[in-house]
Amino acid sequence: MASFTKVNDFVANLANVCDMNGDTFKVALSNTNPTSGTDVTADGNGILANITEIAYTNLSTRTLANVTSAQTSGTYKLSADDLVLTASGGAVAAFQYVIIYDDTPTTPADPVVGFYDYGSSLTLNDGDTFTIDIGTNGILTLT
Repeated sequence: MASFTKVNDFVANLANVCDMNGDTFKVALSNTNPTSGTDVTADGNGILANITEIAYTNLSTRTLANVTSAQTSGTYKLSADDLVLTASGGAVAAFQYVIIYDDTPTTPADPVVGFYDYGSSLTLNDGDTFTIDIGTNGILTLT
């Protein structure tokens, strides 16, 4: 399973602009490390505009479904259904990083929650699928 990195700014955005129960969360794909260039994990940089995305030609929807969040005994968990990406009509550009972001806020626009690093570039050919495994632990937990 890929490792998940939480973006520092997400903590402030969670308190100020994100509605974890009502906002739309999506994934972005990149073959460029989000910590290079304008490091999205560094304070003040945690927005999608600071990430080099791939072209999404031939790719299915990137919207997470059944996003839920809840607090139990002081631990808050953000979760969603696994997302299956499908290449249709041709290949999809290579990617290594799957970025989770909140598509609803406008200030800042598209705050990044964090990203999964799959360790090496992945390629989807026409008809291939790729499952983003959110798993039972959810996207992240806050304690």
